[in-house]
Amino acid sequence: MNGGEVGSFKGRNIVSLRDMTTDDLWTIVHRAEELKKGINRQCLSGKTVASLFFEPSTRTRLSFESAVLQSGGQVFGFADPGASSQRKGESFADSIRTVTGYCDAMVIRHPVEGAARLASEVATVPVINAGDGANQHPTQTFLDLFTINEEFGRLDDLTIGIMGDLKYGRTVHSLTHAMALFRARMVFISPPSLRMPSAILAELDEAGIPYRIAESPEEAAEMEMDILYVTRIQKERFGDPQEYKNIAHSYRIDRETIDTVGHQVRIMHPLPRVDEIAEEVDSTPNAIYFRQAHNGVPTRQALLGLVTGGIS
Repeated sequence: MNGGEVGSFKGRNIVSLRDMTTDDLWTIVHRAEELKKGINRQCLSGKTVASLFFEPSTRTRLSFESAVLQSGGQVFGFADPGASSQRKGESFADSIRTVTGYCDAMVIRHPVEGAARLASEVATVPVINAGDGANQHPTQTFLDLFTINEEFGRLDDLTIGIMGDLKYGRTVHSLTHAMALFRARMVFISPPSLRMPSAILAELDEAGIPYRIAESPEEAAEMEMDILYVTRIQKERFGDPQEYKNIAHSYRIDRETIDTVGHQVRIMHPLPRVDEIAEEVDSTPNAIYFRQAHNGVPTRQALLGLVTGGIS
């Protein structure tokens, strides 16, 4: 399958970055560019999307729902797993089998790793993974790539620092896979206990992707990063509250940090932030994280249009 052909997306499940090629990613980025310019704005006319969030979300859920409505489609679902029949004892698989008959595509967030993959195996409509545990968050990565290309005009020949909770942060797992496809230079910045999983590092080694391990942005300054991608510490993933407290406030990006790592750096964040980026950074030209968040709507419009066949 040639992922660069629009037709190859119709009916396709979007579960993991491991299933994507650079052609696939460029197709999504280019279609998102068109949607942001107002092209194909009614790509979901006559389509219905199920929004099934078994885990709390603000940006992802609202941007998906906004994407559907702005594209002429309809959306239904729930933001509280307590509102689903699983509360009555229904299995996850049976819930998916039932809902698949009501929609043209479904968007799923679930706290269990692999839930989206399971859903894709029993559903008869495209399944889009909106985050499964600490595993993957592909649609966040698509909007990240769209934002990076919008800012730099390219996705290759970049140096990116990825900082924060690299162990549990599903956004950085997906982003790392994507940037590896574009042969980016990477530096992973985290406390030792929250380093990037060894399995992902092994994949980078096998692919010959250059990376470094650092414990502070200052230590990574010599890399002359184009992007510093900051994430919060994932409190909800910790089994031991004391472990979280010990490292909860490990990093904070402020104007002094920018002076140290270089004014060429662009700062991204999947949000929500806690205190890892000082508010004084918001007004600098380095901060592009709110534009990044807003790019979620055209990116998700494009993705839904592609998998439902609304974009041709």
